[in-house]
Amino acid sequence: MKLLTALFFASVLPLGALAQPKPLRLAIAGMTHDHVNQILAQPNREGCELVGFAEPNRELALRLLKRANLPESLWFASLDELIQRAKPEAVCAFGSIYDHLAVVETCAPKGIHVMVEKPLAVSLDHARKMAALASTHRIHLLTNYETTWYPSHYAAQALLERGELGGIRRVVVHDGHRGPKEIGCSPQFLAWLTDPVLNGGGAVMDFGCYGADLMTWLMKGQRPTAVTAVTRQLKPDVYPKVDDDATILLTYPTAEAVIQASWNWPFDRKDIEIYGQTGYVFADKTLRMRVRTGERNSTEKGVDVAPLQPPMHDAFSYLAAVVRGTVKSENDLSSLNVNLIANEILDAAVRSAKSGQTVRLD
Repeated sequence: MKLLTALFFASVLPLGALAQPKPLRLAIAGMTHDHVNQILAQPNREGCELVGFAEPNRELALRLLKRANLPESLWFASLDELIQRAKPEAVCAFGSIYDHLAVVETCAPKGIHVMVEKPLAVSLDHARKMAALASTHRIHLLTNYETTWYPSHYAAQALLERGELGGIRRVVVHDGHRGPKEIGCSPQFLAWLTDPVLNGGGAVMDFGCYGADLMTWLMKGQRPTAVTAVTRQLKPDVYPKVDDDATILLTYPTAEAVIQASWNWPFDRKDIEIYGQTGYVFADKTLRMRVRTGERNSTEKGVDVAPLQPPMHDAFSYLAAVVRGTVKSENDLSSLNVNLIANEILDAAVRSAKSGQTVRLD
């Protein structure tokens, strides 16, 4: 009877309904970025099969694998060795931002897709080289941000799409905490995060990238006409080589954005305020937004937000879905299109802060 039932369903259901995509063979390049703990803490991601970690620092790699109760056999001394022996289909980069280019240079010619931690690249020059490699070798090149997985950002975008806020006029983005050393980042992470070459700057890159990404996405890929930035060293004894506070102003023909990025705030904060012609929305990582629309005497209300559904709830499952072709990523928060513009904004912000002048992009 069970066999007859199975044959019946096989005859009436389309083939695609029975077939499940093969798990994506996923590898990790570098383990010095503390965000690698995302995959170490939960290695079994929907749609993925973790096949190895490439990290030249053997002591670091084995210590982290042991802490995560993962076998030493997952460790490889180099990305080339990992690719040769484990044969991944996609690689996630968890080294310095400067190393992102080298990861793409290694993976792209072999047809291996890449997802890097934010921002896309240490400089606009690196970003363009990475984009050219991705295009030439037809791979997906994605950028992972924590804020990409906040359901409220999609709910806020939906309000804009429905015209409930009117056109965007001003966006204020807050991203910061007490500082990477103050919150207990690991020594191997701090070593490059506070290096102007390996990270491209301090808070201006580390936290400025969130606002650049979100604003480019909200503006549907429109580039700002001008970028003005001020960076500060409020704690030169702690961060002698890089800025620890940045304010970036983006100017568009009909809108402005203020990106506040800091390693000097008393509490962790990642949120966005979007002001339209007829209303505003405040959104953060919680499942509740603050919204006000209507006449001048209207009142603000709380709006519940639905959780994101798989695979849009998780960076690694999302990567697998993109590679398998079940999700399109051309113009979303992780996409190369959006993140090339975000890197252009960051490049202009660094130049503006150094020169004390507004940098025009038009």
